[in-house]
Amino acid sequence: MPDTLTSALTSTLTRYYDEVPYDSHPFPQSAMEHLEALAHLFGLEAPDPARARVLELGCAAGGNLIPFAARHPEASAVGVDLSPVQIGQGMAAIAQAGLSNITLKAFDIADIDASFGEFDYIVCHGVYSWVPGPVQDAILRICSRNLAPDGVAYVSYNVYPGWKAREIVRDAMILRGGPRDTPQEKLSYARGMLEFLAQSAPDNSVLKQTLDEAMPIMRSASSSYLLHEFLEPCNAPCYFKEFVARAEAQGLAYLCDAEPSTMFVQNYGEKVRDPLLRECGGSQVLMEQYLDFLVNRTFRQTLLVKQHNAASVRYRLDPARIRTLEFAGVFATEDGAALTLDASAQTCNAMRGLKVTPRLPVQKAVAQLLDASYPASMSPSALVEAASRLTGQPAASVEPVVMAMLEELLILGALRIRRSTVSVCAAVSGLPVALPAVRSAPALRLDAAGDVTACNQWHEPVKLSLLERSLLPLLDGTHSHDALAAHLEAEVHGDRLRFVKDDQPLTEPSAVKEFARQQVALALAALRRKALLTA
Repeated sequence: MPDTLTSALTSTLTRYYDEVPYDSHPFPQSAMEHLEALAHLFGLEAPDPARARVLELGCAAGGNLIPFAARHPEASAVGVDLSPVQIGQGMAAIAQAGLSNITLKAFDIADIDASFGEFDYIVCHGVYSWVPGPVQDAILRICSRNLAPDGVAYVSYNVYPGWKAREIVRDAMILRGGPRDTPQEKLSYARGMLEFLAQSAPDNSVLKQTLDEAMPIMRSASSSYLLHEFLEPCNAPCYFKEFVARAEAQGLAYLCDAEPSTMFVQNYGEKVRDPLLRECGGSQVLMEQYLDFLVNRTFRQTLLVKQHNAASVRYRLDPARIRTLEFAGVFATEDGAALTLDASAQTCNAMRGLKVTPRLPVQKAVAQLLDASYPASMSPSALVEAASRLTGQPAASVEPVVMAMLEELLILGALRIRRSTVSVCAAVSGLPVALPAVRSAPALRLDAAGDVTACNQWHEPVKLSLLERSLLPLLDGTHSHDALAAHLEAEVHGDRLRFVKDDQPLTEPSAVKEFARQQVALALAALRRKALLTA
């Protein structure tokens, strides 16, 4: 049973989350398809998400869980959250979407026991560091006792050493903002405190350096994020090594990070790689703890499995497992020119702000193929076949180059991976089809910045323009491009949509007709690139 202090804190948190709902949206790094692929990459076989049983702890209004349930009608999903207000919002969205494979419950995590059921995936994003110690213990207990034998749990949390400096910022904000009555007053006074300190802190002081790092976050982040991260009653970071020890005490083992590129020591340069490989004696956890100090890490997203699976985890990548994955990536040349299939080096902008420079014709062919296919995925065998055709080289000589490149890009973090094909149309069809889950208004969400978003096939929230939102309900495979253009014309003539060209509204019928045709082509191309159109 929780003690009196824990119960009081839980009640306070419930009121806090009712007053300040957490921004509820998809988190791509917690997608079950992503967790399945990572388990496979590092030596395990996790359950197929299409028929998985999923539990989300701290689900807010279901923004992360509802899109999963919509994608996988044969799966089952349960979400729990302290806030009855957010649960009510989520259940209303579920009812509007007509989903029968998901339920959300206003429930105290600490009260979950074995009777709650067994789950293939357990997700706990943005909760662990922000609850009292006994609830943290309960989270790891649930991740152990309610997890299927081959299941995967995902837990995110704040970490030291990066949060050592941020605690100065949090303490200063609470000092001035904490006593205020309403959440918005708290935040306003807290921001004022930071502005005062930023203007007054001596140059080259620790405080000045800390504020220089924190102020861009304070000025750009949403109010919801700042209130929960810096002003709510609980925020207890820990070291990564401490978290893993707590998980092990509950019968769990470390699998990997949700962003696996952070795990590979070769990404940090030779001066880091060689000493750490000697120092850490093969301990992945110890090596990653050293790396956390090196980069002053503030946040982690850890995948855990049952202890009996630990012996099967492999951190040396297996080419046989890489061959059975699906890959996606973007590779746009810096100068905007097309990739040429010769031996010249061409630098490309890849995912996560990375730069990649393919030099060999086969490497450039792979980059070209992945970029043209994106956001659809491609298998290594398909890449080998297509690269062989593009370069005129035999598949036997192409394959080792392709496999080496995929492994290198995977380690670097320049690729997305899945176990199953992500099917997006190669080109916009004459009768385009959008994901069923995003064709209705209930599937669209208003984010903290006021933008309307939808969840795509990569479990990402993508922004939608007014014109795209107008077209989505019609993208059911029965409307031609001409019919879509006629719909836009009717929207313009009915004053529900406005076309503007050269800062002037278009009203002349023939101009509206031509502009509508052009906008349909542009909008469909954008929706395809946003992974909202299916094959």
